[in-house]
Amino acid sequence: MRKDILNTIKSLRENGYSAKLYTNIEDAKKELIEKIDPSNTVGIGGSMTIYDMKIYEELLNRDVEVYWHWMASDGEVKDIRNKADKADIYLTSTNAITEDGKLVNMDGVGNRVASMFYGHEKVFIIAGTNKICKDYEAARDRIKKIAAPKNVERLVADTPCRITGLCTDCRASARICNIETIIHKKPSDVDITIFLIDEELGY
Repeated sequence: MRKDILNTIKSLRENGYSAKLYTNIEDAKKELIEKIDPSNTVGIGGSMTIYDMKIYEELLNRDVEVYWHWMASDGEVKDIRNKADKADIYLTSTNAITEDGKLVNMDGVGNRVASMFYGHEKVFIIAGTNKICKDYEAARDRIKKIAAPKNVERLVADTPCRITGLCTDCRASARICNIETIIHKKPSDVDITIFLIDEELGY
């Protein structure tokens, strides 16, 4: 097992999170689904990790009430985001995790990062070990060189990084790096569980 993975899990636990390492997607997905009662409402933040794991579809198959703006029509996006903000449980990923257990994120609207630490009974954060970074500077570097350019490419957003592949702190109206959050330790009023999967997932 890579030393940085072991260090990260240890740090996350020391920082107050319930954190568990999984060797594969299926084991993590099975345990995550088991933690969600069908009576719970679930909100999902934008996440290629969750999209690729098909968690949304699995929850629907179990008759769970799920709100995810990625699956909404253009006219419904704002309403679905608002409902997701008020859900019992929130699911998302993170742009980066430092070895000392910080969660570092950039967001365009802010719904995802806000819901990571406030407003829900439980938050489940799912991330591949490719999101692990040595420190805060490496985490920001990862967001600028990997997460942001790949996301604007997916969105076909009119930003310089879609062309250059590198963040230039632009002023484009379609910019997705408007809000930066660093969660240093688990906030006191929310139950956060981190599923760290030893595979490459998401951006």
